[in-house]
Amino acid sequence: MTDDRRSAGAPTLEDVARAAGVSRATVSRVINGVRNVDPAIQEVVRQAVSVTGYAPNRAARSLVTRRADAVALVVSGAGVEADVGAEAEAGVGAEAAAGSGAGRAGGGSRATAGGGGSFTAQVFADPFFGRVVTGVVDYLRPRGMHPVLMFAETSRARDEVVAYLRQGSADGALVVSTHAEDPLPGLLTEAGLAAVLFARPAQPVPISYVDLAHQDGARLAAEHLLARGRRRLATISGPLDVPAGRARLTGFRDTLARHGHAYIPVAEGRFTQESGEVAMERLLVEHPDLDGVFAANDLMATGACHVLREHGRRVPEDVAVVGFDDSSAALACRPPLTTVRQPVEAMAAEMARLLLDRPPGPSSPATSVIFEPELVVRASA
Repeated sequence: MTDDRRSAGAPTLEDVARAAGVSRATVSRVINGVRNVDPAIQEVVRQAVSVTGYAPNRAARSLVTRRADAVALVVSGAGVEADVGAEAEAGVGAEAAAGSGAGRAGGGSRATAGGGGSFTAQVFADPFFGRVVTGVVDYLRPRGMHPVLMFAETSRARDEVVAYLRQGSADGALVVSTHAEDPLPGLLTEAGLAAVLFARPAQPVPISYVDLAHQDGARLAAEHLLARGRRRLATISGPLDVPAGRARLTGFRDTLARHGHAYIPVAEGRFTQESGEVAMERLLVEHPDLDGVFAANDLMATGACHVLREHGRRVPEDVAVVGFDDSSAALACRPPLTTVRQPVEAMAAEMARLLLDRPPGPSSPATSVIFEPELVVRASA
């Protein structure tokens, strides 16, 4: 193989070794990800690889490392056309598939504004999913790895994901679940397959996950509204069958209760802009004197702002509005949203790190990493 590559003019390990001034064995260890190589030498070798244009034979490398150098990025639902908004909130809201974003997992802006169309169309229309992909790719690319995008919205599709991983076609799965009843996390753990979930699973499953401290984020929103002098408060919650939706509602209510607010009106939404509009209409009918609203993601907060304007209510002069996720919807809203930031990109990168650093073997214990929210103050509150 080496002679053939030389004859074709393709750079070899020996070429890289000469350029780096190290042995061929050292180059091989760096390229194969062996950890006991001095970082300075690793950098020299990487520069030599770049200069020579060497490209490792991945098929041969996988025989040695037993790694596929690929990761499955799976967007999963519970039905034929799972609700992307609910999915996103499973972890945090629609963005929680993360937080504001793509799915169940995080609980952010996973849902689309309109809510129709195919499952894949809904996923790609959600700004949360793009943030997840960015975080995963930015982590994997410097390590010479790539994500393989898969959708698992049906039973057959879930079986295909499990089979793909069992065949060793990927080194594990990063799962953004879009529905609280999604069976895929359980299927992966039962099969002993490496996987990390975006957002705490709705059902008790021994699977690693990253998530946000959602209650703390809602506390930040409540304290900010109180500090702005708002006293007649209401909230548009996420789906209450999703952990992130429940946690955000609990955090908001508990914080206000500590400040003497015994009752907070609630209208449940689905992490979509349309559901935020419907919920805001309902709250205005039942509580026309409200002066502050916390929406459990930015898409619903955007819908609330639209309805308030239609009813002649100024934001924030008459009604202050706070969202959740700090997604692109927060900046597109008029006025721009004060919101609780969910660091989706960093959370997605941490998913990849947990997966790749996982000790080999099906008995590896599940672990979790919880990120802290941050209040981002803009013009809406």
